Amino acid sequence: MKKTNGHFAPSRRSIIKGVGVLAAGVAAPAILRVRSAYAAYPDRPVKIVVANTPGGPSDIVGRITAGALQQSTGKTFIIENIGGAGGNIGFGNAAHAAPDGYTILLATNAWSVNVSLYNKIPYDPLKDFVGVSELATSPNTFVVKSDLPAKTMQEFVALARANPDKFNCATPPIGTTPQIQLEVLKIREKLPKLENVVYKGGGDAIQALLSGTAQLSSGSLPPAAPHIKAGTMRCLAVTGEARWPDLPDVPTMIEAGYKDFVFATDTTMLAPAKTPPEIIKWLEAETLKVLATQEMKEKLYQAGFQVRPKGADAAWARVTKEIDLFRSIIDQAGIQKL
Repeated sequence: MKKTNGHFAPSRRSIIKGVGVLAAGVAAPAILRVRSAYAAYPDRPVKIVVANTPGGPSDIVGRITAGALQQSTGKTFIIENIGGAGGNIGFGNAAHAAPDGYTILLATNAWSVNVSLYNKIPYDPLKDFVGVSELATSPNTFVVKSDLPAKTMQEFVALARANPDKFNCATPPIGTTPQIQLEVLKIREKLPKLENVVYKGGGDAIQALLSGTAQLSSGSLPPAAPHIKAGTMRCLAVTGEARWPDLPDVPTMIEAGYKDFVFATDTTMLAPAKTPPEIIKWLEAETLKVLATQEMKEKLYQAGFQVRPKGADAAWARVTKEIDLFRSIIDQAGIQKL
């Protein structure tokens, strides 16, 4: 301290030091509050947005995952189905949700497809989200009712060519890989009159086939699997790189003579950008933990999925890489933008 007019005055150094101590004293409780908030997360239900109607592949994976997370963590996870506009409504809803970890998105490939398929989308794929984890993957299928004479893809194509006004195909929303693969099939086989009847979800598309509204379904395996096993539907081909273990007699599209015809339905968990890294790490760790269990693997396999447990960085790398991949497929197939 310096002596001024007979009084001791604090030096500049002591003032700065005192201010620092005061600031630290004020900041410490704030830091502790933030840390305790992260430690308590989640202290209310976490909403998983599924951008399709109930019964489709993403809904199936979402409900199995939510149930497993709830059982493992003791926290509450709920599914909110927000279908419409090829998934864009749900994607936009999740993109603009508060980045607090209480709204996350279960995305399918439509998230990457829609970037090139639509002239305008309600989310920025590179700025509005961050990766959390990969979940599971399933091959797509071409399925008919068992009473249809066609037993192979070539036989179905022949029937559709002979009766162009009597055949249509049910698909989940525009922008999903089943819908894209149908458009590729139509172009390759010159079937312009094979109408694509689009439904809000894969479950709805399967119901259309069961009711006779459609003669072919292009969809992921899970919604069709129970009906294939029951014998009410016949799978003409799967679109994976290899045959599905439970359907050893069903050829891949490549085996059926369609070069490079590989499509799948992949599911990935994303979160709004700016979600705190601590929360992302918690969600990533807990999700990978449940995916590693034998019970989870069996549940998803019985539903038609194979577990693909990859972390946040790998998940983000795949979905962003697929933007260019699907842009190339859409351009080569000549599919018009919406």
